[in-house]
Amino acid sequence: MKAYDNFFLPVDDLEEAKNYFSNVLGLKLKFDFSDKGMAAFNVGDEEPAIILKEKNKFPDAKPTIWFVVDNVNDEYERLHSNGVNFISKPFQIGTGNAVEFEDLFGNRLGMTDYC
Repeated sequence: MKAYDNFFLPVDDLEEAKNYFSNVLGLKLKFDFSDKGMAAFNVGDEEPAIILKEKNKFPDAKPTIWFVVDNVNDEYERLHSNGVNFISKPFQIGTGNAVEFEDLFGNRLGMTDYC
């Protein structure tokens, strides 16, 4: 794992959450895909963002940290052989491939490769 990618947080009301992150916390909107149930906010000049996921579109959403890897499929195979509990097989996203898993304590993590 090379770097942090993004931090995902589930929210009950995306509009209310966008208002809070923007007007209360003062974070800058990175992208707004409200029609898909997501909005992202930059923290300073960092590339990783906080991505809000609306629970009515993502009912199984949990706070999640994603990491950047060279190749999601290779890392999936490596970690799967080490006994990692994956939520799904790798899937395509708009910027490459991704996969999510849970650690021994139920914390959700993920990987993306930008390929």
